[in-house]
Amino acid sequence: MENNNSSDERPTVMVTNDDGIDAPGLRALVRVLISSNLFRVLVCAPVSEQSAVSHSITWRHPVSVKQVDINGAIAFAVFGTPADCTSLGISKELFSFVPDLVISGINMGSNCGYHVVYSGTVAGAREAFFNGIPAVSVSYDWVGGKSSVDDYMLAAEACLPIFRAILAEIKNKSYPLNGFLNIDIPTDIANHKGYKLTRQGKSIFKMGWEEVKSDGQGGKMLSTMEMESDSSAMAEIDTATVAAGHRMFKRKVIRPVVDDVDTDKRSLQEGYITVTPLGAISPAETVYHSYFKEWLPSAVQQFSSSAL
Repeated sequence: MENNNSSDERPTVMVTNDDGIDAPGLRALVRVLISSNLFRVLVCAPVSEQSAVSHSITWRHPVSVKQVDINGAIAFAVFGTPADCTSLGISKELFSFVPDLVISGINMGSNCGYHVVYSGTVAGAREAFFNGIPAVSVSYDWVGGKSSVDDYMLAAEACLPIFRAILAEIKNKSYPLNGFLNIDIPTDIANHKGYKLTRQGKSIFKMGWEEVKSDGQGGKMLSTMEMESDSSAMAEIDTATVAAGHRMFKRKVIRPVVDDVDTDKRSLQEGYITVTPLGAISPAETVYHSYFKEWLPSAVQQFSSSAL
């Protein structure tokens, strides 16, 4: 049952993610928020991993919800997407009050460049922005063999000053609502170079496909389409359940493409905590848009039915 103490004047923060409610990144973030004793903490997150589902929503059927025991927080697990979780969590149907700030994360793997389009973590924050609620998405640049679950605690602690500053601006009614923030934490968080305001770049992993005989083949994909080399923990598909005549194909990383200019991914690789303002729309580049200014009238004229 929800414990809503009306005399509690602390700001309310709601946490969601795309790695699932039991993911170590979310649990570390929630622990840091609760232990600070600065916030009322709500959690509304997917019951299981929803990585790379982007901004998909559940439309044709209801979603089920179950309360989860997280000491110090009011928490629910949702059989839905990150966008579902945020939408439900801020609707006042699940909680009796609307959070002051939505935080989506901490994601396992960075979310920079074009990867923000695929990211369920970023979508969790974007959905709050769609509804006029300040929001932040947070991702940790996990590297197999270097990173550990303890790094999530350091990442959460490093973000705490930003959260506090945002909430101070919200209290003063001076925080802008025409965007949201995407924060990426470098792998060596203990030795980060500081906080850097960046812009979204064009970095992406060029993807391909390969035919596989089991789900365990080809390595594990993180939620940013980065490849985790250790796939030993992945369960294999029972080939007996695969319909006769069906073949299985799995995505693979061909090569990374990173901007040469000063953008989010480049700065993250240099060891900065990157803070990137994002919006809901992605307008075309000026040169691309200008090309079609002359192209469209001539194309219609040349290829219209009357000209055939």
